[in-house]
Amino acid sequence: MKRRRITVVLAGVTCLGAVSAGYLASPAYAAGETPAARQAHATPLVEGTPCTITARACVDLEKDRAWLIENGEILRGPVSMTSGGMGKETPTGHSLRVYRKEQMHLSKESQMPDGTPAKMPYSVFFEDGGIAFHGGSLSRESAGCIHLSAKDAKAWYDYLNIGDQVQVVYGSEEMAAREGKLPPGKDRNSDSDPKEDVR
Repeated sequence: MKRRRITVVLAGVTCLGAVSAGYLASPAYAAGETPAARQAHATPLVEGTPCTITARACVDLEKDRAWLIENGEILRGPVSMTSGGMGKETPTGHSLRVYRKEQMHLSKESQMPDGTPAKMPYSVFFEDGGIAFHGGSLSRESAGCIHLSAKDAKAWYDYLNIGDQVQVVYGSEEMAAREGKLPPGKDRNSDSDPKEDVR
């Protein structure tokens, strides 16, 4: 009876040790990292971009560059773009989704000098608040959208479909986060939707 208890206790300690070792050997995730960011950091990147093979459109806010991606390969890009200015920064995220397209959207947020709504040709909306890829000036910041040249905006409009994944990141921070070298609280690539990718 005593020998049986010792065997059961030893077996329990061995199992607990194995479970603990497995837990400790799991990849370390940054504090506060969202499930979408964790999933992105575990997915291979498209060569030459800071975005994963699951994205159909990629934006690097640091380098003011954007790409279209097909089957994990660059289809178009890098192309020049501009993004949101101070106080109207473009939202970042790994799991953004195209949810609407309009060939000629009239902005409710921006007006022309004469007070008429600003035109947003070839709009591809990917984040709440009217954030979209669209044709716009490459010489000034936007109110949060991604401005593309007219030719590139049409290419984004023609290629992207409702539901396609868009990733918007600061490239150097994305690479540092993947390598576990980004200090806590320094990740501006936090997803606006902290849940799993459900859009």
